Amino acid sequence: MPNLKEVRTRIESVNSTKQITSAMKMVAASKLRRAQNAIITMRPYAAKLHDLMKNLSAQAGDGSGGQFSVVRQAEKVLIIPVTSNRGLCGAFNANVTRATVRLINDEYKTQLGNGTLQLFCIGKKGDEFFRNRKYNMLGSDNHLFDNLTFSNVVVLANRLMEDYTAEKFDRIVFVYNKFKNAGTQELTTEQFLPVDLPARDENAVTSDIDYIYEPGKEQILNELIPKTLKIQFYKVLLDSFASEHGARMIAMNKATDNASDLIKELKLSYNKARQAAITKEILEIVGGANALNG
Repeated sequence: MPNLKEVRTRIESVNSTKQITSAMKMVAASKLRRAQNAIITMRPYAAKLHDLMKNLSAQAGDGSGGQFSVVRQAEKVLIIPVTSNRGLCGAFNANVTRATVRLINDEYKTQLGNGTLQLFCIGKKGDEFFRNRKYNMLGSDNHLFDNLTFSNVVVLANRLMEDYTAEKFDRIVFVYNKFKNAGTQELTTEQFLPVDLPARDENAVTSDIDYIYEPGKEQILNELIPKTLKIQFYKVLLDSFASEHGARMIAMNKATDNASDLIKELKLSYNKARQAAITKEILEIVGGANALNG
């Protein structure tokens, strides 16, 4: 039978943990609301921009995507795993790191062996994971989520786009959690560069709307593709940011429920131990009284 003081101390400890996890759940729920609104309002714009780019490309003809749509043999590959800076969010970070390792082993094992595969981690957890395992790191950015704005994201997006056009990389791929709802995150692998544009199809059914392009389709497309890429980069980070807070809210909610169940079990154990101690004392008193009478 456990000592009463030990059980009482453990009940106090678990109760303190429960208060912390409950507070973290409420904070995550508050942050999730803002992050969810940001990604939900961004998606229609990003989708429409991407559809417009594909429509223009299909009409303008092959090669209209410029330098960002040039497909090269994937000899030099950059993978960007997007994780969080903090833990306590369930399997959120572990899913991304596992998916990245699986992607490397399945598709880019040759590049890994040749030393032409590099990682650029966004988020401290992914950075620590891959650095500890001695992967070839291009770098990391652990501060984007501290102030996640489009202007801050554009700086990194421009750098990666310049590296691609300078042929430092032949392919750039994201691995991240796509936000579906507060309780569900979809692990996603998405190609950033080169841009996948459809070839011109002369037999395709054209739209009934007659657009007037000024200055021209190809010129507009050359302006549209870089903007679409920056929006895509921003959307990936918004998705991951909202997914992180959703995962943390669910994880802290489960931790709070588990703490409540554990407290019930400990209180039951405490009451049993207390009852046993009282019964033992009564038996000792009765036994002593009988001895004196005898």
